[in-house]
Parts: sequence; structure tokens; C-alpha cells
Amino acid sequence: MERHKASLVRKNRQVLYFNEKEMSAIDEYCRRFKISSKSALYRQAIMEHILSELDENHPTLF
Repeated sequence: MERHKASLVRKNRQVLYFNEKEMSAIDEYCRRFKISSKSALYRQAIMEHILSELDENHPTLF
């Protein structure tokens, strides 16, 4: 269990920049849906997109 938890520790940092319009939309979304953790929101949205793209574009044999 300890080893599994250690493998889930986030050590890699990425920085995102948003313009005023994008940040305003994000703030409104968080306010409307009572989201307190923007990092969790970003992580979830990014990973959902990445995993769906990988699923749709998996390698084929033919």
C-alpha cells in the first residue's frame, strides 16, 4: 500500500498561462459549479482529453 501511494505522488510540475478572457471563463465555471481546486479541474480535463485521444487513435495491425 505504501509503495502504491508513493507511486502516485505528483513530482512533475507544468506551468499554464491563460489570457484574461480564458481566466475569466475558468473563474466563472469554478464559481458556478463550486469547484475549489483548479489544479484538480485542470488535471481532470487534461487527462480526460489525453486518454480519449489515445483510445480513439490506438495502433492497428492493418
